[in-house]
Amino acid sequence: MEQQLTLRIGLRDSATFANFFPGDNAAPLHLLQQGTEPFVYLWGGPGSGRSHLLQAACHAEAARGGAPAYLPFAELPPGGVELLEGLEQMSLVCLDDLQAVAGDGMWEEALFHLYNRVRDAGGRLLAAADASPAALPVALPDLRSRLAWGPVFQLQSLDDAGRLAALQLRAQARGMELGEEVGAYLLRRCPRDMHALFELLERLDQASLAAQRRLTIPFVRDLIS
Repeated sequence: MEQQLTLRIGLRDSATFANFFPGDNAAPLHLLQQGTEPFVYLWGGPGSGRSHLLQAACHAEAARGGAPAYLPFAELPPGGVELLEGLEQMSLVCLDDLQAVAGDGMWEEALFHLYNRVRDAGGRLLAAADASPAALPVALPDLRSRLAWGPVFQLQSLDDAGRLAALQLRAQARGMELGEEVGAYLLRRCPRDMHALFELLERLDQASLAAQRRLTIPFVRDLIS
């Protein structure tokens, strides 16, 4: 039971393919939606959407009746490499924030064997990090080769027009109306990181519901000030 809870740490209900605005990332989005590629590696900076796509793949796999596992290494509680034991029994394994364990000999060895076990079991494995397989500080050459077994995609961050479109898409999914003027105001006054913007949008949604008010610039200004 404890391991099953661990496999769901950080998995957000809101992270789906339907509310992911691709921008220049249509190719990896389409590939992951197909759900057939056995090994995929995504990399990009903060807010590029790599965690969203991995979590969306988990939700899609569960909807198909599969058994997904999501492990964000940057958020895992204290524990050893035994967390990887038996994961080859899952139909989809998603490993996020690999940079958090790169350079650790025990983790690298365990990840190397996990890749082999997933391949032998006929499963799928998606990995994500803040750097490409070649640039990730991995000491084990065999693991580095495993990371590049399948397609490798660099995720491109959104420009301001893309950020606004992504915010409007997320707002629509929450039943909110986010006008262009209000969205542009948020982009001018708030951090550009998409994770922070989505968290702010959630706060705005809760505040507007509590106050029974639409999202206007004066209302947003009062809240964020």
